[in-house]
Amino acid sequence: MNVHPVALILALSASLVAPPASAAAMDDAALAEVVRQRLHGDRTGACLAVAVVEKDNVARSFQCADPADAGRIGPDSAFEIGSVSKTMVATLLAQLVLEGKGSLDDTLASWLPPGTPVPDWQGQPILLRHVVTHTSGLPALPSRLGATGMDDPYANLDADALLASLGDAKLAAAPGSAFEYSNFASMVLSYAVARRAGMDFESLLRQRLFVPLGMDGAYVDAPPPEGVRAAIGHTPNRRPTPAWHFATDLAGVGGVRATLEDMVRYVQAGLGWRGEALQPALRLTHAPLSQQPPMAMNWMLARAGERQVLVHEGGTGGFSAFVAIDPQRGRGVVILSDTTWNSIGSLGSLGQHLVDESFPLGKPRREVAADPALLQALAGEYQLQGGMKMTLRTREGRLHVQAEGQGEYAMGHDDAGDFYPLELDAVLHPLRKADGRYGFTWMQMGAMVPATRIEPGAAAPPAPTAEALRGYAGDYPLLPGFSLAVREQGGVLTAQATGQGAFPLQATAADTFEAAAFGIEIRFLRDAAGEVQSLELHQGGQVLRGRRE
Repeated sequence: MNVHPVALILALSASLVAPPASAAAMDDAALAEVVRQRLHGDRTGACLAVAVVEKDNVARSFQCADPADAGRIGPDSAFEIGSVSKTMVATLLAQLVLEGKGSLDDTLASWLPPGTPVPDWQGQPILLRHVVTHTSGLPALPSRLGATGMDDPYANLDADALLASLGDAKLAAAPGSAFEYSNFASMVLSYAVARRAGMDFESLLRQRLFVPLGMDGAYVDAPPPEGVRAAIGHTPNRRPTPAWHFATDLAGVGGVRATLEDMVRYVQAGLGWRGEALQPALRLTHAPLSQQPPMAMNWMLARAGERQVLVHEGGTGGFSAFVAIDPQRGRGVVILSDTTWNSIGSLGSLGQHLVDESFPLGKPRREVAADPALLQALAGEYQLQGGMKMTLRTREGRLHVQAEGQGEYAMGHDDAGDFYPLELDAVLHPLRKADGRYGFTWMQMGAMVPATRIEPGAAAPPAPTAEALRGYAGDYPLLPGFSLAVREQGGVLTAQATGQGAFPLQATAADTFEAAAFGIEIRFLRDAAGEVQSLELHQGGQVLRGRRE
């Protein structure tokens, strides 16, 4: 599916000062040039189908990183759209709500077979509104997934195992109180919506969305419609990879396949220009429901200057997708990739730029030799958070990685500063700490796992008490309209930037904490009386400072 939103503090602050967007419509040639600048020569070898949708105009482009691969995709290609499927489930749910067949304030349990063991928090149940805002508290994946390999991880999961997994789950907080992206909850919702509607999920999608909008090439488990070919997915090291499969009624989590034209029609409906009968339901799915982070019904609410934009990304083992709807500007964006870009930051830079030209476009990732000094600085033993040890070695001008008990892999290096195994779909992102030492984040299959160097003989700093952590709590304005809220919660120090979800901080030294997965280090500064007065937030070589309020 897709990676849940990450607290990239400095990236968000840049969006707050985005200048007004240009009103000029985009044509095919202009779009092709933008895509070319971002894609051509990219080391992933990806092929993209891209559309910019405006009321009287649709610009389209089909391009590959290597022009020799141009035949891989075309207007007849159906792509796996991954978690963008969740926005379609939201539309089906909204229709049922408007028909009086339920409410967002219904308990999740009431939409499931009687006796299904749904967890609660001290008597507070999970509501449907919690599921569509990823605040249900259910974990990311069901306990009984049954995956025998990561090339098709959901293939063995059926409805019985999914519902039984609810009995294994325990909530750590009240539903609605914290954001945690959950494919588990989304699969349960897909099943529940199909059950309430009284038909299988694919038939429901076809009857209530695909046919009314003319999405003739879209499907789930059925064979591709006549004249439609299933695109072949790829990993970012240019290797073909198998398609993902889902039990039909669970496929709302990420199982829809669609052509570019199908998604153009879907976005046109989202902008109010197609599917008149669907408009009340679509408007309901777009209405804000929660603020941390801002979300509608399975849509992320992002800012582009003063405008609010609906966004969702998706990814499977071999595909990535990006869809955005900007109602105030009257523009929609669709990007479908036959290569998964999850581990390298997904399609966001191109997608955001097409939504609003003030956002940086980004550039192709090209393989380059790594600085020998960087290789030497990274070499050593590391501990993955909550996982295995990993060794980095340098040899013949390359970094080599070896996880405990596994083989060694040579790493490529690109001009974005990331290392990547030549044989696996993963990324090693070096993180330079404020004191000059290095750690890294390991990204694979949607997971972002921080790694810290194992220093021989070094003792871990003592864990601060809950009382000591409360001494850091406060609100720290970093920029106009942008603040960092620091809180102690259950013996853990957390930080939450304006408009984003909370994330935990790990003590690394006196008055110093980090969120290693995001490359964030926070240093608290005290006044002469010893009270915490301000903080410095270090990320990506930049520093933001805020005085405690």
